[in-house]
Amino acid sequence: MNAGAQPGETDTQPVPDDTPVDLEAAFRDSQVQEVLDKLDRELVGLKPVKTRIREIAALLLVDRLRRQLGLITETPTLHMSFTGNPGTGKTTVALRMAEILHRLGYVRQGHLVAVTRDDLVGQYIGHTAPKTKEVLKRAMGGVLFIDEAYYLYRPENERDYGQEAIEILLQIMENNRDDLVVILAGYKDKMDRFFLSNPGMRSRIAHHLDFPDYAAEELMGIASLMLAQVQYRFSPEAEKAFGDYIHRRMKMPHFANARSIRNALDRARLRQANRLFARARERLTKRDLMLLEPEDIVASRVFSEGVPDEQLSGAGPK
Repeated sequence: MNAGAQPGETDTQPVPDDTPVDLEAAFRDSQVQEVLDKLDRELVGLKPVKTRIREIAALLLVDRLRRQLGLITETPTLHMSFTGNPGTGKTTVALRMAEILHRLGYVRQGHLVAVTRDDLVGQYIGHTAPKTKEVLKRAMGGVLFIDEAYYLYRPENERDYGQEAIEILLQIMENNRDDLVVILAGYKDKMDRFFLSNPGMRSRIAHHLDFPDYAAEELMGIASLMLAQVQYRFSPEAEKAFGDYIHRRMKMPHFANARSIRNALDRARLRQANRLFARARERLTKRDLMLLEPEDIVASRVFSEGVPDEQLSGAGPK
């Protein structure tokens, strides 16, 4: 402190308004672009969602620069709601959001803890609070992702303990928002009803992101990406057959976007393995092990019976 300073004063000088700010360098140093690029590689389409994630990242970066320059800042409310049908990439985006928040210094660790009602709500009196608090303890310093969050609230059952979990969550979301980000996820219509019934929860959600269903062309791109990740690929004829499969499957019950595509590819690989095993005495090549042929696709019950394979096998999406 300077000799002439009064008690409570410091010799810290305010930063002049014309102090230059290198936003590009700050963004580069944060390495957030690496996470955004990873998100682009992992998920086809979802342009509105990716745009919103970039906007949030930009807001947080500017907020961090303001803090460094001594401007007034408040801990931003970062709790989010992800709505959309199954298989639209909500969990993947939550994972990358945790990474972004960590790189910008808004959470300490950047890990993701994904849970459902069963992880939070107990079956008897005195069971819910310890379960919920244990999950929150694991999630601190990162992101808590609650899938199908509307199942926490069951007003038709007076002996249900979901409301106790909600009250604990509300308290932590408000008091520990500098150390935990909560993302609630589920079908849009059910999440809307959940928020109407729980205005305290809605008031704590700053960002609402709606995940659209994929178009047929996007699902074909997702299929090719999934196969490439495990070093498989379609033959030209198989690619046409799978395009036909996608159009048929999208019209059927329990379609789950990318999740249904992954299930279909798993079964196609199973059929390919059986086809190759039947030719075990023949000369096979590396290419044979990588290539999916039309017969691996059209053997699906989607073509023969108009029924999803997973529905008949009992392996449908939850």
